[in-house]
Amino acid sequence: MLFLIALICGALSAFAFAPTNLWPLMPLALAGLCELAWRSRSLRQSLAVGWGFGLGQFCLGLNWIQFAFTFQDKMPHWLGYLAVLLLSLYLAVYPMLATGLAWRFRGERPVALVLTLAGAWTITEWLRATMFTGFAWNPLGVVLDSTDLLHTAAYIGTYGLSALVVLAAGMLWLFTRREWKPGLAILLAIVLLHFPPVPSLAAATGKQVRVVQPNIGQEVKWTPGFGDIAAQRLAQLSALPGGRHPRLLLWPEAAVTDPLEDARTDQHQAFASFERTRATALVGPGEDLLTGGIALFSKDGMFIDGAANSVFVLGPGGRELARYDKAHLVPYGEYLPMRPLLSAIGLSRLAPGDVDFTSGPGPRTIAIPGWGKVGFQLCYEIIFSGDVVDRRNRPDFIFNPSNDAWFGSWGPPQHLAQARLRAAEEGIPVIRSTPTGISAVVDAHGEIVNALPWRTAGVIDASLPPPVAAPTLFARFGNVIPLLLGLALLIGGIVLGVRRR
Repeated sequence: MLFLIALICGALSAFAFAPTNLWPLMPLALAGLCELAWRSRSLRQSLAVGWGFGLGQFCLGLNWIQFAFTFQDKMPHWLGYLAVLLLSLYLAVYPMLATGLAWRFRGERPVALVLTLAGAWTITEWLRATMFTGFAWNPLGVVLDSTDLLHTAAYIGTYGLSALVVLAAGMLWLFTRREWKPGLAILLAIVLLHFPPVPSLAAATGKQVRVVQPNIGQEVKWTPGFGDIAAQRLAQLSALPGGRHPRLLLWPEAAVTDPLEDARTDQHQAFASFERTRATALVGPGEDLLTGGIALFSKDGMFIDGAANSVFVLGPGGRELARYDKAHLVPYGEYLPMRPLLSAIGLSRLAPGDVDFTSGPGPRTIAIPGWGKVGFQLCYEIIFSGDVVDRRNRPDFIFNPSNDAWFGSWGPPQHLAQARLRAAEEGIPVIRSTPTGISAVVDAHGEIVNALPWRTAGVIDASLPPPVAAPTLFARFGNVIPLLLGLALLIGGIVLGVRRR
């Protein structure tokens, strides 16, 4: 019975995330988890409770993954539901471990369970983002993006915000148990952590950007002959009047589906040059284009032996100024793990093609004359807290092109919410361009300056927001801060529990 109730609580908590954004459901559901853990009669039962909570939350919150399987006809589409379930069965291990630790060291004091759960959740959530290539999607802290606590991410990061969510839930639970003093102490701590936004350099940079959202769905993106239609649509939107020149054009991930760089024969290289020239037909003097595209590698000049999912910096006439290669690749989306085994049983990549992408070196800052220093995070990379910028060469803004057309209606707003957290943590604006939405300009405090709705074609003309005046506390120390906070809460909870015994 406790497992079933935990499963329901976890499913309800998923509605705290975007797109529903019913954020109070998260502390309420976690308060229920505290009660279930307290009532557990054994470590095994407490582990089952935590696992059930995580299973309910992930199965519902990650439903968008199933949608991605509808675009791969080489595999039955029902595998998408199985993929969500299998992934959730694994991801639920992390809240299971946090709940088990909280029960094991609770002692006779409810506040010990709360502190231990908050600390353990912080640490296990970070582990979820790092183990086995990591899957950092939907940390608890992201539900606070519509509250004033968003600014606190600049100091304690996303996983620190997750600790606050668990503490708020614990406070509610303590009040139901008439544990007034520890409940009020937690409430006071949360109030004191309402830090003000870090000051920005200026009101605006005066540099004009145009974000293009062509509303090209995944169902037509890779169909033969659609490349010309896509190029025409991108050109029409890029040519719309508005804004001041010069401007920086920003196109989505894989906006150009044919290779923009091809190391094979002269003919292949000429075709890639044609694609670059066509893409920059409307790029005038003093302007540049940042666009997602594909680079193909060949050692012998004949056969493809690798590829990169990239962002190209293109100047007038198709001149290639720089290229960023995606580093954090998506298993099954951009490469097939254990390819000889899985391909033999009929599995394949979700994206078209049989060539696996090669990962790039990681966060990189590229200086673009006239526009400053740009950091790049391609699609999924933006969800990894503390791993989105080159700290030795801090950028002025982050460009995050993405192809959220894979993600149904739940994925895009969840993706945007996590991009907002990266902006707030690092104190750096984030600009997102996606083919179907949600494209947005996010300022250095994580606030949305402008956005285009899902499934809408259009452009955003905006002045590039400035970064904060100095690197945030989180930008200086990264996830060391939330991990120390989590460790302090964990040790505090354990000490309280053991002393009372």
